Amino acid sequence: MSDQHASIPEAVRAGRPTVWLNPHRRPTAEVLPGLAYGLADVQAAEARWRRFDPLLKALFPNLETGRIDSALLALTPEVAAHVGGGADAALWVKADHDLPVTGCIKARGGVYEVLVYAEALALQAGWLTTSDSYARLATPEIARALSGHTVAVGSTGNLGFSVGVMARALGFQVEVHMSHDAKAWKKRRLRDLGARVVEHAGDYGSAVAAARAAFAGRADAHFVDDESSVDLFLGYAAAAFDLERQLRAANVTVDAQNPLHVYLPCGVGGAPGGVTLGLKLLYGDAVRCIFVEPVAAPCMLVQLAAGLDYPVDVYAIGLDNRTAADGLAVSQASMLVAGTVGALIDAVVTVEDAALFRWVRDLWDRAALRLEPSAAAAFAAVAPSLAARPDARGATHVVWTTGGALLPEAEFQAALGMGS
Repeated sequence: MSDQHASIPEAVRAGRPTVWLNPHRRPTAEVLPGLAYGLADVQAAEARWRRFDPLLKALFPNLETGRIDSALLALTPEVAAHVGGGADAALWVKADHDLPVTGCIKARGGVYEVLVYAEALALQAGWLTTSDSYARLATPEIARALSGHTVAVGSTGNLGFSVGVMARALGFQVEVHMSHDAKAWKKRRLRDLGARVVEHAGDYGSAVAAARAAFAGRADAHFVDDESSVDLFLGYAAAAFDLERQLRAANVTVDAQNPLHVYLPCGVGGAPGGVTLGLKLLYGDAVRCIFVEPVAAPCMLVQLAAGLDYPVDVYAIGLDNRTAADGLAVSQASMLVAGTVGALIDAVVTVEDAALFRWVRDLWDRAALRLEPSAAAAFAAVAPSLAARPDARGATHVVWTTGGALLPEAEFQAALGMGS
């Protein structure tokens, strides 16, 4: 075993559930000034989202304001106690499993990056200026023009769907490269949109690499790179403004005396990493971000524990990256994310697949939350996290759910059965 791998806990290498308190975490006052992306970048992403509100409202009638956001739900004391926070815990759910348009958190990054590309093409072509209503892009003429361009992505499913929904609504051609662990129903859903689905025998990283190579240098196409896209990352980061607005409306104070703990399922790291950056910019050390990964695919924990000198995947420590949480089945973390927010992540919790299915069942029975296994991961992390940090029980806790509303009924019933 190399010296680098020796820093990875034995329980992680053995595939056992673990709470890893990040020894590389540093105060935000030290970290944030040295980052390549700051508050101005996230504010610019938020401003772009708002410019597109009229277009999104025109394209998706269920978006009354054009804003893609989810509810912040307060769990009952009984459910909070069951989750592990105690009956007096302030336990909330940021319900991105029910996010409009895509039913998953990937809209925040995938939809955003498609909009960035569409804006660049429209401004260059003179179809609009930044002072115009972006609803002008919802015309047959512009859709025909955009049909000469392709948006491509590598995905296990939810990112591909989010990119595909937005790109097809605008008229783009879409090509999604999918790994062996992508669900069949997610492939069908993309094909039903009119996307071209390319299937790969390898894992998520292989699918991304193949898509990246296929679209390198093409002037008529844009590749959404889940591993290294800054636009994707900043689109997710803007979600922090949504949560901050909702907590303020609920009269929830977040400061040094009233900390906020946020539990974030992690695959390659883009969504939880972006959210972490946004929250740390808003709240500093008053917010603590806990990533949650499957025991078979703890790619962010492995990378952070091993250090940032070079990429380390889970195969290198004997894990197989096989998990029912297809959205979290990633062998290698994004180095962009690890390098940007690695010192801002407070902890990583790894959980077993059996726990995911139990929580899918429990949250449906007790709180009518319709989750897919990946989205249930954060609930499985609350009790072990608090056991490791009992001083955190008096904090406000937010569990960020990531997908499930569009899960086909047969798939949902099967997941419920696995949790019985």
